[in-house]
Amino acid sequence: MIRFFEWLTACFSGSNRQMVRLMTVTTWVSLGGCASISPMMTSSQFPEAKLPAYNRLAAYNKPYKVKGKTYAPLPSAVGYKATGMASWYGGQSGSRTASGARFHPHGLSAAHKTLPIPSRVKVTNLKTGRSVEVMINDRGPFKSDRLIDLSQGAAKQIGISGLAEVSVEYIGDS
Repeated sequence: MIRFFEWLTACFSGSNRQMVRLMTVTTWVSLGGCASISPMMTSSQFPEAKLPAYNRLAAYNKPYKVKGKTYAPLPSAVGYKATGMASWYGGQSGSRTASGARFHPHGLSAAHKTLPIPSRVKVTNLKTGRSVEVMINDRGPFKSDRLIDLSQGAAKQIGISGLAEVSVEYIGDS
């Protein structure tokens, strides 16, 4: 590195000054692309896609109480299919989910009161017919009229901007 700076200093004398300027500009332009951020991220870029295998003894798969109501996670999601209202959430970026993974609003994840963590489900917007596969990695929603809370990214993929009626079908574990 020191030799580079010695060479660069020597280049600043006389006619080499324009060449050094050209090389400097070219280097900065080339390195500028290295700092760009991908405009669309996929679920494989998020930690929740790499959840541990199902563990019925994990704290997030044991009965729990919220606002005085006890919820008992299912021992298995095989055959699970339900229809109900979906909402979305996205303001908690970076906070931990029930599974311990960091929440990424633009990822493809969801919260469910009783499905085992982790579970992969297919969520279909009944109005548009559009579907998305998400990983259940959190608990909620804790409103009586809600079946599932989708991450903002998942909701966007199936055209949900508020509440929507959906079907939720279990398709496998992580």
